[in-house]
Formats: sequence, C-alpha cells, structure tokens
Amino acid sequence: MVQVKAIKAFSDNYIWCLTTHNSNQAWVVDPGDAQPVKAHLAEHNLQLGGILITHHHSDHTGGVAELLKQFPEITVYGPSNSPFGGITHKLVDGDNIKVLNTTFNVITTPGHTLDHICYTHDMLIFPGDTLFSGGCGRLFEGTSEQMWHSFNKLRELPTGCKVYCAHEYTQANLAFAKAVEPRNPELLEYSKKVDELRSNNKITLPSTIGQELKINPFMRSDLPTITELVPKECLVVTKNNEPWENFASLRQFKDNF
Repeated sequence: MVQVKAIKAFSDNYIWCLTTHNSNQAWVVDPGDAQPVKAHLAEHNLQLGGILITHHHSDHTGGVAELLKQFPEITVYGPSNSPFGGITHKLVDGDNIKVLNTTFNVITTPGHTLDHICYTHDMLIFPGDTLFSGGCGRLFEGTSEQMWHSFNKLRELPTGCKVYCAHEYTQANLAFAKAVEPRNPELLEYSKKVDELRSNNKITLPSTIGQELKINPFMRSDLPTITELVPKECLVVTKNNEPWENFASLRQFKDNF
C-alpha cells in the first residue's frame, strides 16, 4: 500500500506525495507549486514518477509545467474535459489507474468545477476540492444538485477510507458545522481535537468517510432536520424536499457565514 505525506504549499494547500517503502519513485497530487515538491523530492532522494490532477484551478496545476521540465517523461493524469492543457492521460468516470502498484478508481465529481474528478481506493481518497473535512468546495461552476450527486458517490465509500483533502480548512469548516448542528456530540468532540491540533500547527488530515458522515453537514444533507438553524434568507425554496435542496441551503449559508 502507498504511503502518503503532505507537502505544504501556499497558505493552506496540501500537495500529497505518494511513495512506497521499497522504491525511490514518488507521485504527487495537485502540485500547484513546483518548488516545495522539488525540495521534498531532493530531501528524500525521490524521483517523480507521475502526477495526479483533480481539476484545473491554478493552485492545483500551477507547478506541473516546471516539474515536467525536470521530469519530461512522466505521466500526468487528469480529467478528460479539463481546460488545463498539461494533462497527458485523460480520464473519465469509471477508469482505473495503477499508481505504485495501487489501483485507483476514477469518479467524476462535478460541482466545485465541471471537470473535477476524485481518485478513490477502499483505503484512501484524493478528493481535491470536492470534499473537505467538515465542508465542501465552493460551487464555482456546477450546481448544488450536481454536487450532491457527487457527494453520494463519496458516501458509498467504506467508512474507514482515509480522506486526503487538498486544503487545511478543517477548523473554519467546523465553526460553520457547529452553527448548523450545535448539539452534535461527535462534531463537538472532533472540533476539540482539531482545535488542539491547529494550536500546535499540526495537520488535521486525513479524515475518514465515516468521520465526515458524522460531522460534515454537507454529507448529512439527507437529514430532514439539517437546515433547521439555517437563516431564512439562506434557505433555498424547496419543491420536492430533496437532499440536494438542503445542500443548496447549506452552501448558501456557508457562502455568507
């Protein structure tokens, strides 16, 4: 099984580095900046074997061109419908790829962007900006209905699946989650742990799918009571009492939180 380490970039990005104990090859996920990746590779005597891209935003793709100058033969996996031009191998929903002898399933998760994909395995997932611990990506291109459909795919993953989100947003997300569910005991306990980690400048990730199902309001949009404390001005007019309509109200609330 691959080992995963975080390479910090910008103010709150994580570029995930995949390695195995018996190889000096490494793969990275969403390298928005080449410099910290190159520094990490040099420090640990690693050679870059390939890149996984989840979506086209520059803080996830900005370092690809420079990395390709140093490692011109590597594979760059990414979504087939992406406007980012640096992808060498384009992926669609249901594709399988092998990275360091670990097989990942590709699922399309439009919402944050229309080209967003996630790399999933029963043991771990790289969800990019689709799923954050305690939250979800802002809907820049897709709709709430699309994003809820994407979330349903993630909700079907094993509860022990580790979630390697692309940003350190957990503490802020939990402040919002507590405004939605102030009496959720799992959320309150998790928030204490996250506060302690951040007070020591420690990473809060990975989370797990099971954890998110307990504390992430967006993952819990199918609960009929989830919007009870959402301000009236943020409530989306519901027609069929669908979970995605709750999701839309939560996202409206979060955008103005």
